[in-house]
Amino acid sequence: MDNLYHRVLEGKVAVITGAGRGIGKAVALAYAGAGAAVVCAARSQEELAETVRAITLAGGQALAVKTDVTDENEVNSLFEKAAGHFGGIDILLVNAGANYERETVENSRSDGWIATVQLNLFGAYYCMHAAIPYLKQRGAGKIITVGSGLGHRGFPGSSAYSCSKAGLWMLTRILAQELLEYSISVNELIPGPVNTSIDDNAGEGKSIVKAIESEWQKQPEDVVPMALFLAGQPDRGPTAQSFSLMRRDV
Repeated sequence: MDNLYHRVLEGKVAVITGAGRGIGKAVALAYAGAGAAVVCAARSQEELAETVRAITLAGGQALAVKTDVTDENEVNSLFEKAAGHFGGIDILLVNAGANYERETVENSRSDGWIATVQLNLFGAYYCMHAAIPYLKQRGAGKIITVGSGLGHRGFPGSSAYSCSKAGLWMLTRILAQELLEYSISVNELIPGPVNTSIDDNAGEGKSIVKAIESEWQKQPEDVVPMALFLAGQPDRGPTAQSFSLMRRDV
């Protein structure tokens, strides 16, 4: 990865949520390989330690900050620690997410529905809100939200997840307009189906990854090139856009 991307993120500091596994871990390793100092956030200290260990063994710079993104105080502390340790923040990858409610609206439980929205949308808001002052201090920056095709078209039995991702897409577009004058781009990355832990314990017929059987079933590493592309764009590059790895319309 280091040779492929020619250290395109040299001197940058990136904060990645959900960095303990899956897409977040794969991108953290890639960003570090491209020259960035990476701040890894997740709820599992053990998983974070493994991500940071892999980065440092490869010669990169990384910091683990155990964070529950649904807790605004913990999110604020994350960004304070990131900027204090590395001197600033240039890139935010909003990746932490889950699906806690897989039933139809009629059969759904409100606690799972609300928990899904709290993590995928409120957690994203807390991170974006906290990152803005630090990005402005740099004079430019990148916010990349990990969205979903289900946030653009929905799918039966995925109302909580789809609504949370639809809200995230609109938040991405609005924030991009608000930050345009500061050369801070805000874009959505839609990975499409990726084999991650999001489908752990999903019952038969309730898998998000397998919702569209004809789609390319990716591994986390398959998302890396697009994540690097977006992080490495010019200061006045694309913003308020959705970049999809799906092979059909979202």
